[in-house]
Amino acid sequence: MWPVLPSGQLNEEFDWPIQGLLIPSSPPMKKPICKTTEPYTPVRLRVLRNGDKNKNRSFTILGPDISPGQKMQCTEILNLPSAARRLFNEKGKEIFALKDLQRDELVYVSCGEHWINPDLFIAKQKKQIFLRNLASDISKIQMFCSTHKIEALVLEVQSDIVSGSKLVVHKPIAVFGDEEQVTEPEEMQVQKDALTTENASSEILDSHARAHLRMKACDTLLRYAWQKTLHEFDEDDSLPKKMEKGLFENVEPQKKYSCSPKHSKLHKLCHQQFEYRDGQIISHAAPHLVLGVHGPNLRSGMDVVLMEKKSDSSHQRWIHKEDSRTFHLVNNPDLVLAVSMTKTRNEVCGYPVIVQKYKPYNNGAANQKWHYMKNIKALGAFHSTALDKEITSANYAGVCTSSIIKEENIDQPGYCYLSPDGKRKTMLCLACGQSMRTEKGLKQLLPGVTFLCVSGSKTQKPSLQGPFKVINVAEVDLSCDEAEKTLSYYQARLLSLRMKTCTQAASHSGIAAMRQKAVKIIAYKNGDEYHSGKLIVAGTFPMLLTECTEQLGLSRAASKVYTKDGTQIFTLRDLVLWALEESFLQRDSEKQKQDVTSVGKEQIVVEKNPRMKVKNRLFPKSVTSDSWDDIDESLLTLILRNPIAIWVSCGEPFLLPNALQKAKKLEKQNWLKKDRILADLNTMRHKMRQLKGRRVVACQPATMVPTKSPVQPVVVEGGWTKKTQEEIKLMELIRNTEAHLSEVQEMESKRNFPIATKHIAVKPSGLYKQPNTKRVWIYLNGGRPEDGTYAWGKTISELLEDCSSRLKMNHPARALYTPSGEPIQSWNDIERDMVICVSMGRGFRTPKELKQLMEIRANYARIRRQQCPQATDIVVSPSTKLLSLAHLHN
Repeated sequence: MWPVLPSGQLNEEFDWPIQGLLIPSSPPMKKPICKTTEPYTPVRLRVLRNGDKNKNRSFTILGPDISPGQKMQCTEILNLPSAARRLFNEKGKEIFALKDLQRDELVYVSCGEHWINPDLFIAKQKKQIFLRNLASDISKIQMFCSTHKIEALVLEVQSDIVSGSKLVVHKPIAVFGDEEQVTEPEEMQVQKDALTTENASSEILDSHARAHLRMKACDTLLRYAWQKTLHEFDEDDSLPKKMEKGLFENVEPQKKYSCSPKHSKLHKLCHQQFEYRDGQIISHAAPHLVLGVHGPNLRSGMDVVLMEKKSDSSHQRWIHKEDSRTFHLVNNPDLVLAVSMTKTRNEVCGYPVIVQKYKPYNNGAANQKWHYMKNIKALGAFHSTALDKEITSANYAGVCTSSIIKEENIDQPGYCYLSPDGKRKTMLCLACGQSMRTEKGLKQLLPGVTFLCVSGSKTQKPSLQGPFKVINVAEVDLSCDEAEKTLSYYQARLLSLRMKTCTQAASHSGIAAMRQKAVKIIAYKNGDEYHSGKLIVAGTFPMLLTECTEQLGLSRAASKVYTKDGTQIFTLRDLVLWALEESFLQRDSEKQKQDVTSVGKEQIVVEKNPRMKVKNRLFPKSVTSDSWDDIDESLLTLILRNPIAIWVSCGEPFLLPNALQKAKKLEKQNWLKKDRILADLNTMRHKMRQLKGRRVVACQPATMVPTKSPVQPVVVEGGWTKKTQEEIKLMELIRNTEAHLSEVQEMESKRNFPIATKHIAVKPSGLYKQPNTKRVWIYLNGGRPEDGTYAWGKTISELLEDCSSRLKMNHPARALYTPSGEPIQSWNDIERDMVICVSMGRGFRTPKELKQLMEIRANYARIRRQQCPQATDIVVSPSTKLLSLAHLHN
């Protein structure tokens, strides 16, 4: 390689090193029209993504011109989401040629969007991050406000009362009754409860469970007077009756679950009734089901489910501690019955019930505290003080507890760390400690330590931000009366900032962006008719492509846009101009029809290119700008009033709007035709089987006909072994039908869309010529056809090479055979999807022959190994009898 002058002579005075670009498979260079005295020098540039302020992330490329290959290089280097389309300098001016650029000049690359000022882009990013963080803080406050006032909830079976059903806490369905109403003897009460449960749950339990309930009702034990228990309760056994009544008052029955309110109420009542007896929490509707946890590996967070009652299972037994109002699992007393608040609550399903590690704190563990109401057979959740519920809700929502209790030390979960000098201890609540757990060496506080979180102190350090990212904890008031007001204030603040940001973004977009109007478009898939269109409103062409990809459900990104006449659109301005031209053409055609009607039979001169005339009339000068300033405002308003129809493809050529429908219709016709042929063929084959069966069953004897021929004096005619004339004609018809079916199938396999065929025929380039490549199914000689694979080739030699690589043969393939063993000599003998046996030069072998050969070789090797190598050296000599007979004959 050596540089040459424009005249073609070697440039011997050139000083190395040479700087250029090698492009593989490049087209021949165009010769300049006029002689240039100075050759064009490639330019080295620094490229950067549009809007990126960090110039250290720029890449260096070498480009002779702004070619598609160069833009592809920018796309790959900068890792752009789509193809690079436009270049800008540092001042935002678009670059169309590189001749005016200096060496190592910085240029910005975009995917089609306008230039983004890096300084404004960084400020916009900071505002977006601030708004995102503010929205995250508000979501925590919103979660706290939705859970800090937890209403009355009771334990309930989530689905049907069967083994394996999960437990939740939900609102009580109805008023169960007062304690004072329970005055009947225990035996009568057991019978009444059992009978009532049987009637209420007759549609829930199976016959086996209902039989157990009836036996329990009948089997009442005889008790003496001193064995009868009095229904008297101590004052400390439960909460005051007013609290229990208030728990279930003012609760409306949920009528939306069933058409019959009474049936729904009874159905729900069975799901919410439980008994704590003999260390087990038993379902009142199904006494053979109890609450338990699947073992053996127990851990915090496991779901509590209904399971079959077993007396020896420690996974089903619970210890009720009335002082702490908790239920501890016997197998692991550190695990207690708790309500999971980490998962999002569903208004229909409620909170799920799990086992959780016991928290021995006065506040922050309200989800672990229960109240067993024996008289109404219910388990009430969150049985604690209002402060405990608020602290628990704050811990799970990620809110600092100092915003709830301003100046009060309470017993709650938390963390602490020592100052660098080791003299001062700083205490944090659970939410604040989890947010900065990775920054400092935190230690968990022991129960019984009362403190106030330091994050809410007005004298806190700037580094102690707390769980919030933007909001100051000391300025947030989430007390019982102020929580909703605080949430409303910050939500209004967030909305105001978002509106302000949108207004600033609109003002910074510039006059061109304000001039750019949105275009209403109806998008169709390439080849579809005027149905299933999607209305899209887009302001930029990249936005249009993105919306088309999403709303039309394309398999790949949309890359080409066409109008109804096949014109490819590259910008929204081109689309508007095409719509203007189309409207003028329609108006001119209507005028022409009126002129034809008025003139009559006079000769009319038809213009060859009316669209070009309309375009020249609209725009006498060539316009290369993307702005719409040259378009009349009234015309633009008229065009943008109605949506413009476009057809979108993923890179495929344009298909007429009815091409796919025609192809589908033709395909349907071919399928129906093939189905009719198959149906006729099956009918004829069935008739052939019937005729053959009748002939065989009849067993008619043959007729002996004498002839005058001495060679065959008697000829046998007829009989049950000979086919009748009807069978012969039917067999011929079956063969013709099978041949016709094979022709239809071959035409179906070779059929292509008519538009694609036309498109290929128009361009005679070698790139669009379909190669004479055939696909065949190949397998090794001596193997099974189902163990093969596909191979392709244009000639026999190319097919043999492909067979050698795809079958991973030890030696090159040298011969081809049909499955019956016939050798294939010519390329014309090979058909598409034909089954071919490939050999390395040996003769054709079946799998059975190959197996016999392998057995012979195995026996040969086995004899030489077991006896000696000379055991296979066999010499065959004739017997003595044969030698004596041969001697006598001589």
